Amino acid sequence: MVGVPGVGKTSLCRAASSSSGYRYINYGELMLEIAKNRRIASTLEGIFKLPLDLQYEIWKEAATRISDWKNVLVDLHGLDKSREGYLISLPVEILQPDIIILVESSYEQIVKRRINDQERTRPVQKWKTLKEDIELLRTSMAVCSVLLNSIFVILDNHEFEESLNTLKSYL
Repeated sequence: MVGVPGVGKTSLCRAASSSSGYRYINYGELMLEIAKNRRIASTLEGIFKLPLDLQYEIWKEAATRISDWKNVLVDLHGLDKSREGYLISLPVEILQPDIIILVESSYEQIVKRRINDQERTRPVQKWKTLKEDIELLRTSMAVCSVLLNSIFVILDNHEFEESLNTLKSYL
């Protein structure tokens, strides 16, 4: 499952995994666990301040761990913006998903979720910037699905229960 921060991926993944038999993994949390174990970062923000080659090592180790598991629902952004530009954060050289599910929602819903998120502080982007992020994510995940021979679907997350039922049907 991929999507911009605040689109509702984590909530959908957690709810779907509890009733579907899929193991839920938040990619960022796994990366943070690895960074903490290495004593090189204690927050997600700290990871993204590390040099790119070190971030890549953590990213790769997380993917390698996940690659051994079956029936796993991985929650990640899919595309991240760094100082250097956009980076595809779906580890296609290690993980080869059967399906890539892109979660999308309206600008208003994303902003509301970001503001109300009690677990993290998230930036509120202008519509033009968020729209660019969403369009680039959609394009990059469509390309990844072609290269990996994966199914690619867009899940519209406007009404949670309906979106959850749709997600479960994909799984």
